[in-house]
Amino acid sequence: MTGRILIVDTLPTNRIVLKVKMLAAQFKVDACGSRLEAEAIIARDRPDLILINLSDQAEDRHGFCRELKESSDTAAIAIISVGIADTARARFAALDAGADDVLPRPINDALLLARIRSLLRVRHARQELMLRDGTSRALGFEETRSGFGAAARVALLSHSALSGRQLAEKLDSGLTLPVLRLETDRILSTSSVTPVPDLFVIDGTRCTDGGRGLFRLVSDLRSRSETRTSSIMVVLPDDEPEIAALILDLGADDVVSKSVSKGELVLRAKALVHQKLLHDRLRNTVRDGLQAAVTDPLTGLYNRRYVEPHLARIAEQAQATQREFAVMMLDIDHFKSINDRYGHAAGDKVLIEIAHRLRDNLRAIDLVARIGGEEFMIAMPRTSGEQAHAAADRVRQLISAQPFSLGVDHPMITVTVSVGVTTGGLSRLDRGQINGMCGQADAALYAAKSAGRDTVAMSNFATA
Repeated sequence: MTGRILIVDTLPTNRIVLKVKMLAAQFKVDACGSRLEAEAIIARDRPDLILINLSDQAEDRHGFCRELKESSDTAAIAIISVGIADTARARFAALDAGADDVLPRPINDALLLARIRSLLRVRHARQELMLRDGTSRALGFEETRSGFGAAARVALLSHSALSGRQLAEKLDSGLTLPVLRLETDRILSTSSVTPVPDLFVIDGTRCTDGGRGLFRLVSDLRSRSETRTSSIMVVLPDDEPEIAALILDLGADDVVSKSVSKGELVLRAKALVHQKLLHDRLRNTVRDGLQAAVTDPLTGLYNRRYVEPHLARIAEQAQATQREFAVMMLDIDHFKSINDRYGHAAGDKVLIEIAHRLRDNLRAIDLVARIGGEEFMIAMPRTSGEQAHAAADRVRQLISAQPFSLGVDHPMITVTVSVGVTTGGLSRLDRGQINGMCGQADAALYAAKSAGRDTVAMSNFATA
């Protein structure tokens, strides 16, 4: 995995050693000895991750980390504290200042590189989600929501009742949310996990098989669709850097040792829950924005933007299966007179009701879209000309048979539609030919209008 790393350490020897290791791992590397130099490098070439020695007494390095995390421009930069004293107080102070992890010297190279890869994966995922979120908001699809909604869920997985109870006590006393106790074997033997936790804390302190069971569990949670976005923290015996490195590479978000203090454990757990909920919110914003991009806000039907790529997929399927597909253009007769006589709110009611009737009376595989003011498109895969004509006539009748309600201030009215139909797809259709097919359906629609409205007309595109 490529990325840019900044090393901040007062001692030249420390900088050189770390730089050589990072260059050997194919990272781009900058190194400096002071906060002022670091700020200049960040402004010039923003790093993806910073390796910083927080033990330097000449500068307020903790304050520097805190400022980086509080600024929207640099908050996404991952930070690993290196070189501090391996005490509970020093570790907590580093994490509280904004460090994503703490690796005291001597640093295990495999664990350091695995931790870097893990943090960069998270950073890149967040960057992509934030980019898509920004695009959605720039297009006006949806504003970013504040807050995280429902309360978070934490689950503790353990083989041992004793060690599991000790971890649960630490988490329960520090987190302001309940911790669900689950048996590891039960998770592995069931096909689903409900409700899905936002954070899994895995008790691996009693692993006696070289970590194989933990590797299987982490891989299993990451492979399931319902748990693959959950955060995972694994608690390991002290002095197991090789197992920790492998677990991080398998997808765990954090590893801590058995001797971790309650304060550090809770701080790390809170950070992982926040990370997971942030990613959920970004994913939901992207999903909702994309949905808004292709959906007509009045009727809930797909809009013209969605039609073109979907028609291309239908055409590919038709050519592959040698089954025709149909395209219908449907237009409300005398719609302008409805708006003029009863008002645009009444016209909107008609559009919404027609959308309901179309959706409720066509197949799930059929595409129903609003492509203009009072014009709708229906695309029907695996449909012959005869079947398409019958379907179009059925749609026409179901709209005219039942009067439309315009509200308490207006009488019920009868609404009719005209429909133009064409079929094709046995031969390969390029984008221009698909557009031509839609044009043929439009021409058939105008023929239906000219024939007196409330009727169906077919085109001859089926032979094209």
